[in-house]
Amino acid sequence: MNTSDDNLADRVAIDEIISRHNGKPGSLLTMMEEMQETNEYKFLDSDAMSYLSAQTKTPLSQIYSVATFYSFFNLKPQGKHTIIVCRGTACHTKGSKVLLDDMSSLPGCKEALDAGENSFTTEDRLLTVKTVACFGQCALAPVVAVDGVIYSNVTSEQIKKILKNLQEGNKDENIRLR
Repeated sequence: MNTSDDNLADRVAIDEIISRHNGKPGSLLTMMEEMQETNEYKFLDSDAMSYLSAQTKTPLSQIYSVATFYSFFNLKPQGKHTIIVCRGTACHTKGSKVLLDDMSSLPGCKEALDAGENSFTTEDRLLTVKTVACFGQCALAPVVAVDGVIYSNVTSEQIKKILKNLQEGNKDENIRLR
């Protein structure tokens, strides 16, 4: 929420979300999910969470607890495209570390992942690279999700092609890798 116009638009969107869900079981989680999806950079900013807290009379600490408990929520701006690499045992033994190494050419990515962060977004906000503990698809290892599409038995050549396609704006070309 940078400008007052953005702030007003965000508040109108949040008010609409609240009006649809407030008072229903599980409504806080649903409202936060929808708020994140309506944000241009797919994250929950502090202004939006504070506004939600005030409008729903939910303690801000509870909202932050939910946002930090569930890995689905983002507290930092995300890229236009998301690549999630599984780091579970099966994926690790089948080469997911090599796939992450292949992505280390993205400026700042290697440093972020080496520092133990499980998420990195490029400065141009084109790509967010994340790791997860397990996708639960061990027989298909290594597994990578690109913008919600799961790819199995991913090779170094394929991940490089995915990166190239996303950077060139050819997202639809990734589907040929399956």
